[in-house]
Amino acid sequence: MAEKQSRTVAKATKQTVVAPKLLSGGNPQIAKGYGDAPVQAYIAAMPGWKSEIGRRLDALISRAVPGVCKAVKWNSPFYGMEGQGWFLGVHCFNHYVNVAFFRGALLDPQPPGKSKQNEVRYLNIRENDDIDEAQFAAWVEQASRLPGERM
Repeated sequence: MAEKQSRTVAKATKQTVVAPKLLSGGNPQIAKGYGDAPVQAYIAAMPGWKSEIGRRLDALISRAVPGVCKAVKWNSPFYGMEGQGWFLGVHCFNHYVNVAFFRGALLDPQPPGKSKQNEVRYLNIRENDDIDEAQFAAWVEQASRLPGERM
């Protein structure tokens, strides 16, 4: 009887870890949530080399803007300022990690990727790209002072 009870307890305490589903382009499907935990879950679920890029970007953003607000919405991490909205979003695609600066046209200099939306600018990071951390941090710091998107 004690042996059967022991096996039952062992089964009940065993945790099943289920990897998040990857959507088209390899973007992790992460439940909507606010704060650091869902963003860290997204970063951990980014496939392959993209996870390291996600960790670097998150660390750079957190250092450049102490107290930055974080969330996962629409299966993408968002970074913003309380009461001001979101200034940046990250998304995985097959061959790169996309960083969207929602008011990127107002940054100096502008990030290189243009958008169909007038104010949005992108930075696409591929596997072997070098990230100019000083420039990225400058963009993040500038973007954090601009009115953000309400989403």
